[in-house]
Amino acid sequence: MRRGYAALAALLALLSACAPQVQRLTSVSQPRPDWAFEASDIPVEPAYRFGKLPNGMRYVIRHNANPKGTVMVRMEVAAGSLDESGSELGFAHFVEHMAFNGSTNVPEGEMVRLLERNGLAFGADTNASTSFQNTTYMLDLPRNDDRLVETALMLMRETASELTFAPEAVARERGVILAEMRDRNSWQLRNAIAQAKFLHPKALYPARFPIGAIETLNAATAQSLQAFWQREYVPSQTTVIVIGDIDPATVEKAVAARFGNWKASAADPQPDAGPVNADDGDRTEVYIDQALSERIVASRHGPWIDGPDSRAQRQEELLRQIGYGIVNRRMQRIARRSDPPFRAAGFGTGDVFRSGRTTNLVVDTVDAKWRKGLIAAATEYRRALQYGFTAAEIAEQVANVEVATRNAAASAATRTNGGLVNAVFGLLRDDMVPSTPESVLERLQAFIPEITPERVLAALKREAVPLDKPLLRFQGRKLPVGGAHAIRAAWNEATHVRLTPGEAAPSAGFAYTDFGPPGAVASDSREPALGIRTIRFGNGVRLNLKRTDLEAGRVLVKVSVDGGEHINTRDNPIATQMVPYLPVGGLGRHSQDALQSILAGHTVSTGISVGADAFVSSAQTTPDDLELQLQLFAAFVADPGYRLEGEVQYRLNINNFFAQKDATPFSALQNAIGAIVSANDPRFSLQDIDAYRRLTFEKLKGDLADRLKQGAIEIGIVGDMDEEKTIAMVARTFGALAPRETEFRNLADAPPRTFTADRERRVIRHTGPTDQALIRLTWPTRDDRDPLETLKLELLERIVRIELTDTLREKLGKAYSPSASSSPSRNWVNYGTFGIAASVDVHEVAATQLAIAETLAELRDKPVSDDLLLRARAPIIEGIDNGLKSNSGWLSLVDRAQSEADRIDRYLKSRDRMLALKAGDIQDMARHYLTQAGALEILVLPQGAAVPAP
Repeated sequence: MRRGYAALAALLALLSACAPQVQRLTSVSQPRPDWAFEASDIPVEPAYRFGKLPNGMRYVIRHNANPKGTVMVRMEVAAGSLDESGSELGFAHFVEHMAFNGSTNVPEGEMVRLLERNGLAFGADTNASTSFQNTTYMLDLPRNDDRLVETALMLMRETASELTFAPEAVARERGVILAEMRDRNSWQLRNAIAQAKFLHPKALYPARFPIGAIETLNAATAQSLQAFWQREYVPSQTTVIVIGDIDPATVEKAVAARFGNWKASAADPQPDAGPVNADDGDRTEVYIDQALSERIVASRHGPWIDGPDSRAQRQEELLRQIGYGIVNRRMQRIARRSDPPFRAAGFGTGDVFRSGRTTNLVVDTVDAKWRKGLIAAATEYRRALQYGFTAAEIAEQVANVEVATRNAAASAATRTNGGLVNAVFGLLRDDMVPSTPESVLERLQAFIPEITPERVLAALKREAVPLDKPLLRFQGRKLPVGGAHAIRAAWNEATHVRLTPGEAAPSAGFAYTDFGPPGAVASDSREPALGIRTIRFGNGVRLNLKRTDLEAGRVLVKVSVDGGEHINTRDNPIATQMVPYLPVGGLGRHSQDALQSILAGHTVSTGISVGADAFVSSAQTTPDDLELQLQLFAAFVADPGYRLEGEVQYRLNINNFFAQKDATPFSALQNAIGAIVSANDPRFSLQDIDAYRRLTFEKLKGDLADRLKQGAIEIGIVGDMDEEKTIAMVARTFGALAPRETEFRNLADAPPRTFTADRERRVIRHTGPTDQALIRLTWPTRDDRDPLETLKLELLERIVRIELTDTLREKLGKAYSPSASSSPSRNWVNYGTFGIAASVDVHEVAATQLAIAETLAELRDKPVSDDLLLRARAPIIEGIDNGLKSNSGWLSLVDRAQSEADRIDRYLKSRDRMLALKAGDIQDMARHYLTQAGALEILVLPQGAAVPAP
């Protein structure tokens, strides 16, 4: 069973790339059962149907009707990059690509087309991935008809045993893979590989990252790839998973019929990913990259802790999780000070495959502040292990675990196909037995009385490897003063800091339960087509409700407050920049840190984003916590805290953003395109860093005061809730606020948003690898007031994307993932854009430009084929048909059902309108908008690279 990083997961994103999901059921030398639950006292959930064919292939089948009428099909092959020899680097990933390039019964290029005709969008519904240990093929079927399920199983069998590896197909796909390698060559990946080599210099896995090596990829032939595939793709290493709205008995027969005659073959054991040297320590590395924010990681290794998934093991894991959670909660509290020693810090232990385990203390600091941060974090780590934890700290962590487990049990009957598939992956990859959420809750509640500070500390110490003479790794933009010697000296200093017990954080009750007399309902009606209930309170607040049974025990809430981007003006263009940091500033009577403790054991969240015309807060909660969630959101409208710690966190992050803004072609484009397209309108342009540094919460308070006090409010609530009780909850919170404006401001009254008249080609520079270039073409289009025109542009977008993929990726091998996007504005009158982008080799810019121009010219010159129209439209139709099979789909119509009521009518008519579109309509759109003269071209090139001739 795999051990997680607990609360450290976000901080250790790069570390987890070096130490991925692992299996831990038995040691390598012991025989493993077919299924982990056969050696566990955890009862497996009976709704799953597990089986094994005589040839050794396993399968997992389960009926589930959420979303109704859909099916997920997966095939997992227990072979990945660790199975490659030194001359086969990248072969596992190469074979994954070849699965879409021809087999015995499916000609090259037809697999994707076949799926598109059946409503599966390439990438979104049709995909595959390769890791160190596994290769996974994924099909999300929009319908559950027997023919489509059979087609999916046929394609999986073709991949498993019938690939043809035509030499010309291999040659074409090589270009795609090299393009993907080029695109993935980021500062994050380079740092992850370097870190893996530092932590485990003699291990196998640092030399087996799935992307491979240029030399071996260039040397790959049809014969060598086929040899790898035949060696690794064998029944005993393959599991087929089918979960969805199907009859399990029927699908089981179909799986047996489709895969039963696959010839059994012996599987080579996967090589050990290690070794992991438990004696390795007292080494220091300094790694410099201009895109890297400052971080120090202290690490020590230990042996892998063997043990099956069992009741006792899960209790031990829970105790450890609580311990790590408390340490990281303390680190978080320190980071939230008004003068924090570090930006963030965390402590955790994770498995390195089945080869060992590593304990890490991770410290993120402001540039040149590493010493102070390292000493502070190391001191807090030592304090925790010396003095242990308080009962209050235990209670907070237990409350959060219990509420998450209780929520899972409450929604067990309406789990999604994706959630159930992930549980199967947990079994296959991590030997985690999928048991019923109800039984998990029962075991947890029985164990909670046994959770004590002493037991938590003991469990933590049993797993965490003492950080004695640790491996120390510095990463950042600038060499640390004093180099590696100074880093080691700072650590040694931290180990001699005199320790005292920590101070307990004060506790308090939630102060925002009374907003005044409940508001009266001024109007109450029900939209006839979809049954959305619309209410208006006397103070002008609007409420829209839709009760569903799609997700038991879950409720989605979305609050929109008039404001958003229209607060920004030419004279005050970044007025809303700090809005997302409002929750970090807490409330008037609670800091963010205090709120976290107060709200422990409740399913609520804070968060504010900036939309075009509104400030938006969204949350998933439960029926029991719905009123608390509404109180919390109302409190942020009525009494935001604007505390200094939120301002401090903003400044720390804005400095880091500017240091990284040009580190990749995509980030350089994203940060420059607003100014280019808008002709330097400051509202849509990145400003000088000093402008952001001058921002304060005091200024934000002044900019927002009017909107928070009187701006229109509309609330959408969808899910498992009682309508009358919910209306009463809103009446006691938002309905009790002072009277407000009843309508959202119309952006038509604001200065218009325009598209630059200057179509001269622009060149921007990035600081990433010298072979990376990006081509972006943008055209002005229109707003979305005409729903039919909007649908035409959406269909044109799909067709352009398919055509570019066929041309740039499949035929020419120049780009890994070309894109197209249509963005007609809902808020800015007469404004919209259509864009296409392709990441290519810097030497292929001119050839790619020509290929794009030819593709667009063909779209303008003649109607698309009926087949292409079908392939583009079918996934859109399926998306419409399945749009209201989830609470999130409903919320997209419910949230603004009064102020944007037209969206409901648009949705209801969208299917017929889309089906009525003809090839000529798309040609007309291409002729009208995608003209050669109308395009604004932006080239993103490496610093110093020559600009190709136009």
